[in-house]
Amino acid sequence: AFEILGSYVVTFAVIGAFAWRVVRQGRRLADQVDDDQKYWT
Repeated sequence: AFEILGSYVVTFAVIGAFAWRVVRQGRRLADQVDDDQKYWT
């Protein structure tokens, strides 16, 4: 049972770290773009 629980923890940790990295990189790239070029705002 602990192996299954541990793999869930590892999976969610990896997905969470990847999502956090993508958001952080996106915000850093958004800082390099002028506001009038941000068509999504």
